[in-house]
Amino acid sequence: QVQLVESGGGLVQPGGSLRLSCASSGSIVTIDRMGWYRQALGKERELVATITGYGITDYLDSVKARFTISRDIVKKTMYLQMNSLEPEDTAVYYCLYRRSGVDYWGQGTQVTVSS
Repeated sequence: QVQLVESGGGLVQPGGSLRLSCASSGSIVTIDRMGWYRQALGKERELVATITGYGITDYLDSVKARFTISRDIVKKTMYLQMNSLEPEDTAVYYCLYRRSGVDYWGQGTQVTVSS
């Protein structure tokens, strides 16, 4: 069983920045991938960004120029740096950890972009 603890959400004005963190109890090297998903009110959960065990990253097109996914292997923590935030980025953000085909999810952290 892998435990994931997310942090870093909050309220920010349009154009602002936030950094989300996902601390894992398991190795973040021997994974299939880790990623960030988000779910806005009344919408389906969508993939925002992923990083593989080899460090290969991928992004949702609408965030590609604004968000950066990264990881600290020693701290076993994944990050999502979010810049130039827009109201459309408002959602609950979830951390995903996938290893040997098994998914583990964080509890979610609320990001609200509003003036």
